[in-house]
Amino acid sequence: MSQIIISPSVLSMDYSKMKEQVDALNASKAEWMHFDVMDGHFVPNITFGPDILKGFRKMTDMVLDVHLMVSDPEKYAPIFVDAGADMVTFHVEALDNDLNRISNLLKVLHEKGVKAGVVIKPKTDVAFIEPILDQVDMVLVMTVEPGFGGQSFMKDMMSKVTWLKNKRDEKGYSYRIEVDGGINGSTYHTAIEAGSDTLVTGSYVFKGDIVEQVASLLR
Repeated sequence: MSQIIISPSVLSMDYSKMKEQVDALNASKAEWMHFDVMDGHFVPNITFGPDILKGFRKMTDMVLDVHLMVSDPEKYAPIFVDAGADMVTFHVEALDNDLNRISNLLKVLHEKGVKAGVVIKPKTDVAFIEPILDQVDMVLVMTVEPGFGGQSFMKDMMSKVTWLKNKRDEKGYSYRIEVDGGINGSTYHTAIEAGSDTLVTGSYVFKGDIVEQVASLLR
């Protein structure tokens, strides 16, 4: 298995303590920082624009892991790359599950020099993305319905994680398998045992001592 990477979601950050909490993340064993970009259309909530990402880029050398929950990822993905993203994932559903458009956007992102991946909602069949698995650096499996933080972990999504792990082993691919939603001190083992190597966690990390909460997910 790949080394486990923790990617705390800044959606759960206390913005009145943003500098303090970014400093704590920098001091922690978290290697990535997860940005949930929501447009109020693909999902009902609205979060960050590219200028916010630029601000975080100035405060950290961590990998900026940008998850686009937007209706037009073809337009916005390059903008977030220019703002400092290192990894960009986008929803296949936002491109009408069109494999040609999905493949083309992955190519665009790679040509801009960043890592790229796809995201699937809980109701999307994971086998649908098999034809483009040779192009992705990561697959993000949503373990909650996207749009809001603090939801409960959907354990039945672990079958998708295991399918992705088995397919990766079978084909000799090297993509990471990320899970996002409800990851905490009780659920992270389930995700890792299923085959995930990259964990997005929000409320769990920011509700207490950030350095300690991150470390607890690596034990």
